[in-house]
Amino acid sequence: MPAAAAMSPEPAAAEVVGVSRRFGANQALRDVSLSVAAGDSHALVGRNGAGKSTLVAVLTGLIAPDFGQVRLAGAPAPPLADRQGWQARVACVYQRSTVVPTLTVAENLFLNAHPTGRGGWVRWRALRLRAQEVLADWGLDIDVNRDAERLSVEQRQIVEIARALLRGTRFIILDEPTAELEGREIARLFARIRHLQRSGVSFLYISHHLEEIYEICRSVTVLRDGGVVASAPLADMPQARVVAAMVGDALRTAPVGVSPIGNGGPCLSLADLTVAQVGAISFTVAKGECVGLTGLAGSGKEAVAEAIVGLRRPRAGSVSVAGVALPPCDVAAAQRCGVGFVPRDRLTQGIIPLLSVAETLTMTIPERLGRAGIIRPARRTGAARAMIDALGIVAASPEQPIGELSGGNQQKALLGRALAADPTLLVLVQPTQGVDIASKQALFAIIAAARARGTGVLVVSDDLDELTICDRVLVLFKGRLTHCFAAGWQNRALVAAIEGVAPHG
Repeated sequence: MPAAAAMSPEPAAAEVVGVSRRFGANQALRDVSLSVAAGDSHALVGRNGAGKSTLVAVLTGLIAPDFGQVRLAGAPAPPLADRQGWQARVACVYQRSTVVPTLTVAENLFLNAHPTGRGGWVRWRALRLRAQEVLADWGLDIDVNRDAERLSVEQRQIVEIARALLRGTRFIILDEPTAELEGREIARLFARIRHLQRSGVSFLYISHHLEEIYEICRSVTVLRDGGVVASAPLADMPQARVVAAMVGDALRTAPVGVSPIGNGGPCLSLADLTVAQVGAISFTVAKGECVGLTGLAGSGKEAVAEAIVGLRRPRAGSVSVAGVALPPCDVAAAQRCGVGFVPRDRLTQGIIPLLSVAETLTMTIPERLGRAGIIRPARRTGAARAMIDALGIVAASPEQPIGELSGGNQQKALLGRALAADPTLLVLVQPTQGVDIASKQALFAIIAAARARGTGVLVVSDDLDELTICDRVLVLFKGRLTHCFAAGWQNRALVAAIEGVAPHG
């Protein structure tokens, strides 16, 4: 063999060259190039909306780029229709598991690839034995007969990684793999990644937890606004430089907020609240004040919101609204005490698509629409029309199904529903997610009007634009309140705190 051939480098496990992708007016990716070396763990970081999800969709063959190429193990990627070809070359372990809960571990490992005998019958004994061998080969200890719905988050990840390896995949994308894991589970995950790397498996590691990428990765690519703004060995990219690349050079300063309105005690008080992964936190929201609660995925910020509105039972501590202690895990009691709520995902948690706009807007005030539980349609329509006009909702009529409205108008309706009962406190989770700029500004104006009436507002979000309307922003990191930023914060300092990096770094 010629010396030059013997010394030729191993092709990259995955490579994208000059990839661009547009969705309508949104340029999701612009001229992105990235290379993951064989046997390497390469970090991909960026704020929400930077283009990470679109790049993963391109790398896994779910969408085609408008321009550019994808190469896997040195060869051009297969056509989109060749799903088996893609699955043999790349796999993604998403934050939301793709394991089928009603199947066993063994059945999930051989999904759509069961060993069969004569007549196409599944050889169940052979399937279970082969599943045990696969898990043992990779040092993974799980009962193959266990139903997947009984697995922990860590065990589901193991099954997904093992399934990918079984198909021949040697390039695996890990999307926020530690968001729901505890310290010992994270350590075990990292040990498995290192073990698999020694076997020639390569990883693209996507995480908001910057301290993790320094522990498990050797290089990093930073996306911002759909483009690559930095790509280098981590040895040359200290955390402060990564944060600066994620945020950009402009040190945007949040505007100074509006001072709290009114006298008397706070409209919301949390005392040593312990819920999910959050331990013993305390804070207040005054009348007319807007407070932001932010943190990474898995920080526990949404669990706090759910505990306040009665959707989740706290392990300890108390929640009080206008001085009244709320009974735990009681949505109706929270509503009676004046808590209005807008959930994060309007499509799965907020709207019932076939209900009318009027029904959606008045859902929280049936007692105002008639007596003895009988709603008077004319009264409901009148109340809905008043809210439609006040909130600027664009709808053909109050009877139009809410599912037919645009995203921005659906979001206005959800906010209107929360405001219909004249709440003391609004709890808003990602309140402008998935809406256009004009709708976002309209929603901010609605929130400002509620504050002017003395309503306290808790905004639970990691969107910097949403947090700019807040008088204070509290940062949760790994279940603890670590920072409090007054209005006028600079985005780089806030993002550093969210990522667990000292703000002055």
